[in-house]
Amino acid sequence: MLLSEGQMSDYKGARLIVNDLPPAKHLLADRGYDADWFRDALKNKGIKPCIPPKKNRKGADPDNYLR
Repeated sequence: MLLSEGQMSDYKGARLIVNDLPPAKHLLADRGYDADWFRDALKNKGIKPCIPPKKNRKGADPDNYLR
């Protein structure tokens, strides 16, 4: 568990725990975790990122979130 300050961005908190994530097939998160580096880190661990794209993301990959 990571307890972070209220104003910390979700994906910045994710940077603190990404190396300690347990084995999983998918990671379901909200769009606050939409960052290329985070998606890449998950894929490198064999975890499919299921994260909806931020509204301002261009060229969003629909395979990155569950339908």
